[in-house]
Amino acid sequence: MIDLGISKLALIGAVALIVIGPEKLPRVARTVGALLGKAQRYVSDVKAEVSRSMELEELKKMKDSVTEAARDVEASVQSGANDFERSWSDATAGLDGTSTTYGSNGSLETPPVYKHPKKNWRLKQKAMPQWFKARTGVRTRTQSGAARVARFRPRSSSAPR
Repeated sequence: MIDLGISKLALIGAVALIVIGPEKLPRVARTVGALLGKAQRYVSDVKAEVSRSMELEELKKMKDSVTEAARDVEASVQSGANDFERSWSDATAGLDGTSTTYGSNGSLETPPVYKHPKKNWRLKQKAMPQWFKARTGVRTRTQSGAARVARFRPRSSSAPR
């Protein structure tokens, strides 16, 4: 920017004092200061925007390099898997079907399929003896909320029953 030393600033201040006058000088100085502040804020905003765009470019370049590296790794893993499959098939080519199971009559046996037992817990609860239900506190009859509160309400000593 413009190189202003202390002597030049003093000279400008003296000329401004003579031209503007001592009564208007503080108002003019405030206006000049406000304009300089706005200019500095504008310059800092422009710098921040430029740095943001540069960082964005760097991030895009980094993203491209990472995706390229991921593609390379995926290709190498795929080729390794293909090589392993090929060598595995070559190694097991001479073996007869040891991985399959045969039944006692020599036919190919499939593994058993899961079958749900179809148990009903309600039926099991009904089959419980009455004395066991009474001992463990299993509810056998429905009761309203108000009746339950009345049943478990503490008895007062003064109220007759």
